Amino acid sequence: MTITPPPLRAGIIGTGAIAHAHASAIAELAPHIELVGVADVDADRASEFAALFGGPATYGTADRLLAEADLDLVSVCTPPKTHTPLATAAMRAGVPVLVEKPTALSLAEIDELVAVHAETGVPALTVFQHRFGPAAVRLRALAREGALGRPQVATCETLWYRPDDYFAVPWRGRWDTEGGGPTMGHGIHQFDLLLSILGPWAEVTAMAARQSRPTDTEDVSLAIARFDSGALATVVNSVVSPRETSRLRFDFEFATVEVEHLYGYTDADWTFTPAPGHEHLADRWPAGEDDAAEISGHRMQFAAVIDALRGGGEPGVSIADARRTLEFAAATYASAFRGRPVAAGEISGDDAFVTRMDGDGAPWAPIKGVSA
Repeated sequence: MTITPPPLRAGIIGTGAIAHAHASAIAELAPHIELVGVADVDADRASEFAALFGGPATYGTADRLLAEADLDLVSVCTPPKTHTPLATAAMRAGVPVLVEKPTALSLAEIDELVAVHAETGVPALTVFQHRFGPAAVRLRALAREGALGRPQVATCETLWYRPDDYFAVPWRGRWDTEGGGPTMGHGIHQFDLLLSILGPWAEVTAMAARQSRPTDTEDVSLAIARFDSGALATVVNSVVSPRETSRLRFDFEFATVEVEHLYGYTDADWTFTPAPGHEHLADRWPAGEDDAAEISGHRMQFAAVIDALRGGGEPGVSIADARRTLEFAAATYASAFRGRPVAAGEISGDDAFVTRMDGDGAPWAPIKGVSA
């Protein structure tokens, strides 16, 4: 007789827009997980959210949720400035935590989380859901196996559009509260997927600009990256592009694999083109009818996290993985503002880019104003 384990008890801190994606994913994965509690400083918003998602208990503070709800997992869905303290509180309370991107505002902050994880042994995970779509999982496996040959060149484009009024929210477009512009808050999902496929990066050369948005941060960045494997990649992040698209292309020795979508892909959004003489590789890229409707959203990452927590494995995306992605963002800014290449591991010690993504300051005057 098979005994079904009780559902994992999940909580959510912050009940704004992105929290709906977390709650919906949890609901879709019943009976493996259930939402039992939410916390928000806005009691009315918390109550409305709870009513919409099955009536979990509401709490006025994250500390009360963590202390009273007996959680197995908690999501942090608050503005970026609060991510590090809330993730720290969760780990110290013994609750695995899944943090919306960016995990932290700086390398110094994420190193605090690395230290707390080492001290407590409690997982601190980042929402990078595009890693978990069936096609990305398949591509990562083929790349690691070496079936496609050596990676040679790649392109990563996050070309989105955010009007001026998007930045009317006080914490958006500021280095001290959002951490950066599209490099930190928009394109990071795409280039995290790029990094998960291509592996360790070695050097970044970049440019950034504030073209037209009323922000202190950039609204466009472009980077050229060299990887330990020898592969080269371009990474473009924009919030000034009226025709929005998200595109990744990988050119391996024996095949080109690419995807174009916007905020989430299915198998149908991917194409696989074998090089002449390697047509047999198409058999390794099945049509995936069972997965054709699966969107690379929060549900797929939650499912992977549940499996790992149930099986005693390490859930993805670990704090170490998230740090490598955040370091790529920091190197993009450092290279753009200093006008020279930045090597992996170079930003360390008392370097200004350790504590702030704008380092000693962006090469343009602030509009919104930067608080200390």
